[in-house]
Amino acid sequence: MMAGTLVFSFLLSGCKGKKTEKTESPGKESKQTEIREEDIEESEEIVMKVQIKDQVFTAELEKNPGAEAFAQMLQEEPVTIQMSDYAGFEKVGSLGRSLPTQNRQTTTQSGDIVLYNGNQIVIFYGSNSWSYTRLGKIRDLNGWKDALGKGDVEVTFSVE
Repeated sequence: MMAGTLVFSFLLSGCKGKKTEKTESPGKESKQTEIREEDIEESEEIVMKVQIKDQVFTAELEKNPGAEAFAQMLQEEPVTIQMSDYAGFEKVGSLGRSLPTQNRQTTTQSGDIVLYNGNQIVIFYGSNSWSYTRLGKIRDLNGWKDALGKGDVEVTFSVE
């Protein structure tokens, strides 16, 4: 009989714990909802336009301080950069100011847009391995290499 009383007391204390959890759960649920809303906001992509002559390409910006600073700069006004060909796989040009860096050893691919030395924008139509801060990636490479052509090119960056 004593064992039955102990088991019954244990079961009752378990029920009390569940009620307490239920009472606390609305606060936890609303907190979880807030986290989900923040996750949704963080997952929103920033889209950048890259114009070369009469062709416009769309790029998705990375989520890092350098890309965010570049996006803020572009929200003020579009930025046009004279870019020089380098080594037959990239175009590079001075941004005219420095952005925050998070350099990482990276193997780039065609369509990558990176920051070099904090103040140089580099766009790739080939591949290279170096330490860069990733800024973005061209979504559709159809016509990308042809638009960049041979030699120097003027590129305008803007945000929607």
